[in-house]
Amino acid sequence: MRSDSHPSLLEDAASGSALSRNSDLLFSRGTAVIAGGSIVLLVGLAVLLIHDSLPSLSRYGPNFFVTTKWDPVFEEFGAAHYAYGTLVTSILALILATPVGIATALFVAEYAPRWLGDPIGFVIELLAVIPSVIFGLWAFFILTPIVRFTIEPALKAAIGPLPVIGGLFVGPTIGRDYFTAGVILAIMILPTIMSISREIFRAVPDTQREGMLALGATRWEMISNAVLPYARGGLAGAMGLGLARAMGETMAVTMVIGNSSSAISASLLTPGYTMASAIANQFTEADKEIYFAAIVQVALMLLVVATIVNLLSRVLVARITSKFSDAA
Repeated sequence: MRSDSHPSLLEDAASGSALSRNSDLLFSRGTAVIAGGSIVLLVGLAVLLIHDSLPSLSRYGPNFFVTTKWDPVFEEFGAAHYAYGTLVTSILALILATPVGIATALFVAEYAPRWLGDPIGFVIELLAVIPSVIFGLWAFFILTPIVRFTIEPALKAAIGPLPVIGGLFVGPTIGRDYFTAGVILAIMILPTIMSISREIFRAVPDTQREGMLALGATRWEMISNAVLPYARGGLAGAMGLGLARAMGETMAVTMVIGNSSSAISASLLTPGYTMASAIANQFTEADKEIYFAAIVQVALMLLVVATIVNLLSRVLVARITSKFSDAA
């Protein structure tokens, strides 16, 4: 009986090993198909946008990106002011959110004990799951009056008289303008910048910190000389991902940016559009083929710019984290 049992056990082991290999192969191919499907979806979306925007691409050419006249009646379309509004609000959001996000990430990763840092990080990251329309409603009913009657008048009084920079706060304070849109975008991209920056800081090898502290450095000297220099690329990537998200936000921006001007003005108190808000506002009104094609071309512009920013940001984050892994 003993001689009969050994072949049976060997056969069962071989069968189990073959089943395990087949399962691994099936799983790896399945995940590859799913990952490839994401790329196919992006390419398909780009092809669809190019196809639907062909009438506008062929009719207006490069002028579409450098003119600001948007007149559906006379079929004259230029989206420079939409791109300008997107750029202004996104950069403003980045300027406001980056110091707060990085400082919070430093506190959570370097100063706070775990029992305090983890809840703070969780609460900030919770902002990322709040729908855009909820942010928009809050901004419309709560933030806009505060900005209109308190923040913008104070900034106009303090900065308006200054040369050059005073041009950022010229005009009536109406509360629905580039400035308010930039503020709500800053709140929305804060979780992205904070969470990625925190992981970048935590990825810095502890030997870097221990070496500086062993030489008698203070905690801030350790952070400024051993942590921040090695995290520069990752922090730039975090900012890029936050910028990409700000550029694509739609509903919250649409509700507070004003959507009423086609002028390109240096003043942040100017109501205007972003590319995303222009699409949301006018897509249902596109009753002509050329009008619809122009709206789709704006969407194509937004897709290309957001994709480029996302790719560059992820390359920076991946490069810095791989460097830390090699060092560790």
